This record gives sequence, C-alpha cells and structure tokens, in this order.
Amino acid sequence: MTFAARKTSASIPISPLTEAGLADWIKSSSQDLARWITATEFKATPGAVAYLPGEKGDIARVLLGVSSSDISGGGIWDLAGLPSTLPKGRYYLDAILPAEKATVAALGWALGCYRFDRYKKMAKPEAELVLPENADKAEVERMATGIGLVRDLINTPAADLGPADLAEAAKMMARSHKAKVKVIAGKGLLTENYPSVHAVGRAAEQEPRLIDITWGKANAPRVTLVGKGVCFDSGGLDIKPASSMLNMKKDMGGAAQVLGLAHMIMDAKLPVRLRVLVPAVENAISGNAFHPRDILQTRKGLTVEVGNTDAEGRLILSDALTEAASDKPEMIIDFATLTGAARVALGSDVPALFCNDDALADALLSNGTETNDPMWRMPLWPGYKHFLSSTVADISSTGSAPNGGAITAALFLEHFVEPDIPWAHIDLMAFNNSARPGRPEGGEAQGIRGIYAMLKKRYG
Repeated sequence: MTFAARKTSASIPISPLTEAGLADWIKSSSQDLARWITATEFKATPGAVAYLPGEKGDIARVLLGVSSSDISGGGIWDLAGLPSTLPKGRYYLDAILPAEKATVAALGWALGCYRFDRYKKMAKPEAELVLPENADKAEVERMATGIGLVRDLINTPAADLGPADLAEAAKMMARSHKAKVKVIAGKGLLTENYPSVHAVGRAAEQEPRLIDITWGKANAPRVTLVGKGVCFDSGGLDIKPASSMLNMKKDMGGAAQVLGLAHMIMDAKLPVRLRVLVPAVENAISGNAFHPRDILQTRKGLTVEVGNTDAEGRLILSDALTEAASDKPEMIIDFATLTGAARVALGSDVPALFCNDDALADALLSNGTETNDPMWRMPLWPGYKHFLSSTVADISSTGSAPNGGAITAALFLEHFVEPDIPWAHIDLMAFNNSARPGRPEGGEAQGIRGIYAMLKKRYG
C-alpha cells in the first residue's frame, strides 16, 4: 500500500462530494470552476472523479464522488478506485473524519492498491495518499495484510497451493505472531482419529492434513475458528463438469478466511485464547478415492453414508468441528465454500450465516452491516433434519431433498457441534467474478472485517 508520511506544498487535495453536496460546492466556487464542472459533466456519483486545473497547467484539486458526506455510506470503497485512477503524485483527503471513519477510508485506499502479481508483472499504483488525519495506521496495515493474505491464498493455483503448501503458509503466518502450530498429516490422521479428513484427501499426491494453531493466554476467553481447506475439488468420483471445476482452486476459501482473520486478531493482540483448525485436503481421483455410498467413520463416532463425493467439505469439517468443540470455547465460527445452493439464494456477495445462538448471530449481523461486510442469516430449520436420515449409517452426508441444500448442509454440520456452544457457520463464495474498485476479480475476504469488529467490541 502507498501512504505518504506527510503533506507537502505540492500535495493535491481530494475533495469528497455527494451528488447532493455538489451543487453547494459549485455555488461557493468561482465562475471559472463552475463552468469547468459543468463542461466535464461531473455529477459526483460514487466513484466519479474530476480534475480541477491549476494555474500552471497542473492538477489543483481532485473531486471525488462519494456515497455520503462523511464517507460512511459506502465507506470502505469510496477511495478504493483512486490508486488505479490518479496520476503519479501525492494526495491528501481534504476532509476531517472521525477516527473510525478515517481508518475505514484509508483501508479502502490500501485495498485498492492490492495486486496479485506472483505470475504476471503488473503496474503498481504511483499515487501516494497522505494518511488521513485521525486514521489508525496500525489498524489499516493489519487489516489490509490480513485481507491480502486471504486473496493471495485463494488466487494461487492448486499446483502451487496443495495441502502441504497451505500448511506452510499457515505456519509462516502463525510463527510471525509466535503462535503454536501442529500439523497432523497422512496416516497420522488415522492414528489421531481424524478419519473423515483422511478419507477425503487420501487419493491426492499431497497427503491430507489437519492444521491446528493456538495463540494467547490459556486462561483467556476461548475463540475457535474453523476453515474448509479443500485446495482443489475435482468432485471426486462423482466428478464435476469442466465448467464447475474451473474455479475450484478457491475451494480452500474458508481456510483463507480464518488465516486472514487470525492474523488480524493476533496482530491486534486481542485478549483471547485463539484456536484455528484447518482440515487441508485435495479431493482427487485415484484407485483409493472414497466412493459414493461408502460409510465413513468420524471423530465424533457417528457413521456417515456418502451421498456424493462432491459434497466433501462437510465431511472434513465434521472432524474439525468435533475437535473444536472439545475444549468448550465461548464460540466456534467456521467458514466454508460449502454449497452452490447458498449462492443461488444470496448471490456471490452475501455469505449465508447459520447460527445456533441468537445473541451471536445478532452481533455478527450488526457488525457486518456497520463495516459494510454483510452476511444474511438463514435458518437451521429442524423440519429438514429427516432428509439426512440413512438406512445404513447414523447420518447421510447429502440427504434426500432436492432443495434447501445450504440448510441441509448446515444441519449436517450441526451434528458435530455441542448444542451449548455458540456456533456460527458461514457459507460463502470467497471470490469476485468481476472487478470493482478495491475488489479485483479473484479471491476475496468476506465476513472477516465484521467478525473482527465484533471480537474487538467483545474482548478488546
């Protein structure tokens, strides 16, 4: 990200204006400037930019259309398009914002500077922004770094991010915060009783793994994050069609979310006992791949009849959630790119939230709204539980219902969480299908800014 240390005489002001505020701004300006604004047809629609000329033929000022006068409506995205738009120079925001909103505006600028350039050279933004007055630079940097980690992990193709590589990335992040990391791999998963993780991942060249990170004082409130880490999903023997397989490098998007969120929590030194569990696998096809109608053992002791090998994420999460519940945390939050049904219901921008605790759900939803990082609550509808019944095992992985797939998947996971532990399950896309300011096409962080805000309020 490109923040300048201080304003200079050559720094160019950026004036944020709403559509309603533009008329007042024109009235207070000179006739020459008013005519210029009229001639350029600048309307101050959110994201629109107008350059006002200086006496020496330079840029004297930038007008920026924003969603509200205090940059709080669209907030985080108001400045996000500028790093790619503004010519080289040093700029400053000509508005005094409260600390929280100044920090949000700066974060938007930082996210607009993101580039995934591991495989392709990309032009870096040459515009610099003077950190807005009142902005918390450390907070901006930790959040931008966490979100950048999420995006980088999801954007990396499966050839370079298999289960072993994901474990190494997790270790690198955790060790930067002096967290403890344990990785159980291959047959060790059977020895330590993670049979479903092993079954799903055993067909791949890179062995399946369970990544277990712990950080914080042992007597602090326990917060546990679980992330689905399917580094590539071929669909297994119930093989996906090519069109559905194309973006399956993103099927570890849940794991990416929890690692990015964990970075924020640890970097902010929130007084919690944090645990992060990531079952990391590739759902591949070979002679020892698991089959439809196999009966899998789980860490909890429940047997599961496999309805479709392409519904593998819930299987690996079953073992991870059982372990997550074992030390009775104050909350468990899991992230998973779990179902297409959630995308049909809510589209790609809004993750589906399932939660067994109304207070936790309300806190997640309200903070998501406040941070412009929304989720939408969907029901753990008990009337659909019977769809998961099996005549040969304790439970079916997919059930018999053709509809309500996101709900039945959440109900499946609910079997592996103790009912007295507040638990939230987030079914998300973790990907932008097209680019918008600050949100390039590719991997995306969804929900973690709102959850981080909730945790800061509760424990900070």
